[in-house]
Amino acid sequence: MVLESIISPLKAEKKPWDLFFIGLLYSSVAMFLALWIFRDQASLVMVFLTVTATVPLMYNTLKFEEEKDLAIPKERALIKEHGKALSFFMFLFLGFLLAFTVWYVFLPEKIIEQTFNIQLQTIKTINSNILGFSINSASNVLLQIFSNNVKVFLFCVFFSFFYGAGAIFILTWNASVISAAVGTFIRNNLSMYANAVGLTKVAGYFGVFSLGLLRYSIHGVPEILAYFIGGLAGGIISVAVIRHDFGSGHFKKILFDSLDLIVLGIFVLFIAALLEVFMTPLFF
Repeated sequence: MVLESIISPLKAEKKPWDLFFIGLLYSSVAMFLALWIFRDQASLVMVFLTVTATVPLMYNTLKFEEEKDLAIPKERALIKEHGKALSFFMFLFLGFLLAFTVWYVFLPEKIIEQTFNIQLQTIKTINSNILGFSINSASNVLLQIFSNNVKVFLFCVFFSFFYGAGAIFILTWNASVISAAVGTFIRNNLSMYANAVGLTKVAGYFGVFSLGLLRYSIHGVPEILAYFIGGLAGGIISVAVIRHDFGSGHFKKILFDSLDLIVLGIFVLFIAALLEVFMTPLFF
């Protein structure tokens, strides 16, 4: 009850950057507990424990945002209010991402293989799929990436609808997978850098670390934002189903707002796919 009681949605909206440090705390504690108690299954248990600590905040936020739907009549103002929740959720995700990445980079290789075993297998599967369509035109690659991202987006919507705060599991899992990819990139480049210059310059070390994060942040940040939008939309509908009759005016207003969020999320996903296909390759 300690970790999940640290902050409320109202406090999170006032100081969204605090969620970054809470994300660092949640994921670091979860990872060490998973390694200590469930070492053979640490790659999944650390995600589960991180989600467990986050669910109360996620669920209370969904209820808080559903109440805004009833209190704020104008749709533009309502979307702006939802943006506050999305802001602190993004800081929370970035906290997860940085913590998992830092531990991936600094932990011994044997422990990394135990802690990120399933995540590394997932990355191999993704890379093999990418190689399968890399010879196609840019438009086909764009369509493939966008369609895959829409599937994840719909999973976030449905998980939030059926399980309330269920989308946070998908997003935490994505944070661990992205961290494994970023960490692998950093460790490989650090190895190359060390062989070339002996790693004598600290600036070179931090340059590689920043480059690894930037490589996946260009398109990854809008993707994750879109997934949070989808999770928020599905969660708001879920709370509305519990609190209101299907035919009531309140329910129709909430449903309309959620559909707006879903359309917005899909639009953000398309922008993220454009960045991944046309922007990221320019720098990496």
